[in-house]
Amino acid sequence: MTSGRPPVLSIRGLCVDFPSRHGTLRAVRDVSLEIAPGEILGIVGESGAGKSTVGAAITGLLQAPGQISAGEVRLSGDIIDTRDANAMQALRGRRISTIFQDPLTSLNPLFTIERQLVDTIRAHRALSRAEARVEAVRQLEAVGIPEPAQRMTNWPHEFSGGMRQRAVIALALCSQPELIIADEPTTALDVTVQAQILKLIQNLARERRVAVMLITHNMGVISQITDRVAVMKSGEVVELGKTSTVLSRPCHEYSQALLSVVPRGDVKLSRFPVAGSARNIDAAMKWLLESNSQHGSGGADALVELRRVNRVFGVPRLFGSVTHGAFKALDNVSLCIRRGEVMGLVGESGSGKSTIAKIVAGLNPPSTGELLFNGEDVYAARFEVRQHIRRQTQMVFQDPYSSLNSHMRVADIIMEPMIHFGLEKNRQLAEPLMLELLNAVGLEASAARRYPHAFSGGQRQRISIARALASRPSFLICDEPTSALDVSIQAQILNLLKDLQEKLSLTMLFISHDLPVVRQMCDRVTVLQKGQVCEIGEADDVFNHPRHRYTETLLSMIPSMHRPVELIQATS
Repeated sequence: MTSGRPPVLSIRGLCVDFPSRHGTLRAVRDVSLEIAPGEILGIVGESGAGKSTVGAAITGLLQAPGQISAGEVRLSGDIIDTRDANAMQALRGRRISTIFQDPLTSLNPLFTIERQLVDTIRAHRALSRAEARVEAVRQLEAVGIPEPAQRMTNWPHEFSGGMRQRAVIALALCSQPELIIADEPTTALDVTVQAQILKLIQNLARERRVAVMLITHNMGVISQITDRVAVMKSGEVVELGKTSTVLSRPCHEYSQALLSVVPRGDVKLSRFPVAGSARNIDAAMKWLLESNSQHGSGGADALVELRRVNRVFGVPRLFGSVTHGAFKALDNVSLCIRRGEVMGLVGESGSGKSTIAKIVAGLNPPSTGELLFNGEDVYAARFEVRQHIRRQTQMVFQDPYSSLNSHMRVADIIMEPMIHFGLEKNRQLAEPLMLELLNAVGLEASAARRYPHAFSGGQRQRISIARALASRPSFLICDEPTSALDVSIQAQILNLLKDLQEKLSLTMLFISHDLPVVRQMCDRVTVLQKGQVCEIGEADDVFNHPRHRYTETLLSMIPSMHRPVELIQATS
């Protein structure tokens, strides 16, 4: 604590254990923290450091058999860690709100945004349904959703990822809580929306005196809005202090290592400086390159090309027209991805990035226009050709947990595409190759016997990459592959993708809202705005000399550890 104000949150000697038949895992060790009214405390650390476990312990949402084994948690002086489940349920939402990382887990797909907001407001505040609806519109407007009165009648699936997260934040604010636990609240957001959300959180802390615990792996975000920062490793707080001091002069070697792998937007590095022993992956590389004529040498020939592609979402009428309420997601997009290059795709939420990814992956045909793969018109090709293209094109998704079958062991997840596409005849032949792929992505052979839930986020993303490679692709679509990962794990995954791309001459479409990551990974960059291409160029040219005003705006909003908070307020 840096002032004499009584803390909203006080944690003393907190320990969290997860007992099992193999022994007890201590996930949190002797953690002591305080957050004053109006203060924003940042929590950083690697995946598995215990950041989210601390948040779950505060709110009474520890997954069984997790339990608080020592210490105490106080909210405005009241001990809350000993309350029963019913008392904690009454506390959550009213006095403590949580903003989770994945908005789809926080929104009910069976109810409209309006019903969820209105029901939440009325559960915690004595308002009529009409008054609650007015308040719901106000909250949606406060988090930057356009035309809130009209959009609140939508269902969650009709919102983009960024808009869903904004709706979740609106839900968290409805009860006017004392404490907000924001667990990666801007992970799924582009830089412009992120700036709005950061300003909103900052205003809540300063004007309403709300205490905020901000859990994030984005050091730029930590620098922009937090007053103090706690660095966690293996369940312990290894460094705690003023944000400016910790970021500029970190004392602990772990803090120094974290800061060294933060992606830079001003210069491109060949590799991120993360530790890791080199593995012998020759056998995996030999199999991946075998009989794959589509791997190129990085020449100028196009492997994937979009020609005048339009995509309209709406109810079709007769003779090809669409209803008045139709939405044009892509507007005359032409894009060429050269063989062997990494093409970056950036733009705000709703700009059309994921729509392009689905079209290129063969999942969603364009309304008009053509998609060419190695000169073949994908959607006009016969079935056998499309199957061959499908094998050649694989995707690494943003959330590795939802993209992996939770009921299958890792071995079966990786071997499935090998056998499905006829690359190996049976499981017996596929198994040694599966183990080689696990080794190639940095996992031990023992991982093959386990299920996806037994792994951290970074490990699950490695499994996703191994599965994508199992079909011997020549084209890899990476849709926000590291946005859910902390900086050190992100650096490892990006290094892995760099190595695989170079060794296999893979062509890649790399979609991300994290512009420094795009700078590090991509040869060329395409900038999208409202479904239109506004700029395409070499990565260095786009970042150093942007030609379009929208590109300049995006670059100006990149959170930096060296930019003052006033600048982010001005740009949003």
